[in-house]
Amino acid sequence: MNVRRILLSLVLMLYAPVAMAQGFAGLGTAAEGFAVPKPGTVFQFPADHGAHPDYRIEWWYLTANLTGSDGKPYGVQWTLFRSALKPGETDPQIWMGHAALTAQVQHFVAERLARGGIGQAGVSTGVKTQPFLAWIDDWAMTSTVTDNTADTLSKLSLSASGKDFRYDLKLDAKGPIVLQGQGGYSVKSAAGQASNYYSQPFYTVEGTLTLPQGPVSVTGQAWLDREWSSQPLAENQTGWDWFSLHMDSGEKLMGFRLRDGGEGYTSATWIAADGTPTPLPPGALKVTPLNTAKVGERTIPVEWRVDVPSRNFSITTKALNTQSWMATSFPYWEGPINFTGSHSGRGYLEMTGYR
Repeated sequence: MNVRRILLSLVLMLYAPVAMAQGFAGLGTAAEGFAVPKPGTVFQFPADHGAHPDYRIEWWYLTANLTGSDGKPYGVQWTLFRSALKPGETDPQIWMGHAALTAQVQHFVAERLARGGIGQAGVSTGVKTQPFLAWIDDWAMTSTVTDNTADTLSKLSLSASGKDFRYDLKLDAKGPIVLQGQGGYSVKSAAGQASNYYSQPFYTVEGTLTLPQGPVSVTGQAWLDREWSSQPLAENQTGWDWFSLHMDSGEKLMGFRLRDGGEGYTSATWIAADGTPTPLPPGALKVTPLNTAKVGERTIPVEWRVDVPSRNFSITTKALNTQSWMATSFPYWEGPINFTGSHSGRGYLEMTGYR
């Protein structure tokens, strides 16, 4: 059994037995012994761009909506997950990377697994010659900031590859970091589960996608999400529907519904074009599935109506590729969307817990 199989076995042993009963991928399991998010915590940058080993789970999650020199739309995902096996220790960490490249009729997916403490994966911050680096094997999200007055995430290079695809991108933030929820404290359930959560949703992007048919130059926009927690879901929450939306007006919306067998729990942040966030109260966001598609043996809602009545916001989303299934250790749907209605634009949709 090779190292990757051992790591996969550890991940599945840790989460799979409770994944259905206690939230998607076991994220509703009790956080005993781990740190938990607290209201009023003040983020410290660049330190908080790095890992938080006292918390059980965190991620660095980037999605990009792109247009190729061939005139076609594309989407890219790059994600690094960190999961702690035990509280209070930095070494028993499992790292998992997901990369995807989505086109209208193609969807490429790759996964990497690593253990902490041996240099195979990790996140470093604050080093003068390398102010930020997140990596797993040869996949990397790297700061290219040379001005020490700028935030280390304001300029990045991004690369990943898998069977039949690769991407190499440069990102430049044209707006500020946005704190989600109340000052970065993002509540996920009526019972009070929460995460520390901030975003950088203002990247412009340029670079190259490498596909089986050859390289394609691309430009577009990207959104980075950072979250860390120890029990981000309630036990009865089986998955989520999460939207990140870039409006043509320059405004943005982050919103999610956590499914619990009933109406679910919704939360959202309205982001002005200058980056000013307005957290919306639970229930202000309404999401309604309109059409489904067969994705393998699953029926997945791939077209949605998203409403925020207090903002006169009502749109219908459409997936670039309905078959954007992430066939990874914990499978989910993730792909680029466009939307029309009261507002227009592009974004990303992630849906977990559908089986």
